[in-house]
Amino acid sequence: MTDDRSSPDDARRSRPMTEDSYGIPDDGDGALPWTFVAEKLAADRYYWVTTVRPDGFPHARPTWGVWVDGAVHCGGGERTRWVRNLERNDAVVVHREDATEVVILEGRAERLDEGTADPDLLERLDGAYENKYDVRHGVPFFRVRPDTVLAWSDFPADATRWTFSRETR
Repeated sequence: MTDDRSSPDDARRSRPMTEDSYGIPDDGDGALPWTFVAEKLAADRYYWVTTVRPDGFPHARPTWGVWVDGAVHCGGGERTRWVRNLERNDAVVVHREDATEVVILEGRAERLDEGTADPDLLERLDGAYENKYDVRHGVPFFRVRPDTVLAWSDFPADATRWTFSRETR
């Protein structure tokens, strides 16, 4: 149920851009492999999801989710603040609960419902939820494919950024 690719085909791996005082190396020596991202996100039980409120302020909350086919999939009730936020603005950030071995996924949420999503995918997602949480989730799911991923476990030495092509999202 997890994405086991060694690296995403449509991503450019580089170093995060920030001020020089952070000491992030300029070269790729010591940068993390994509497997770090995929393994951490697949194993995590909880994720922090940040959406944008209608007034422009961020809204962060913890949630359950699964890493399937190179994307985080999570879901919530129709009246929850974060789901209502996604109806207006699909921008989302997903962050691991762990602040030491960091993975931050920035992207857009795509709603997956019966009739609009592949039934086999919905079944695999429910199976992944059942395997992880001992419950089936049901629709809707929100698929968050990354536009940008930041990760590190030994900051600044291994700070790594992946940037994905918008055309393939």
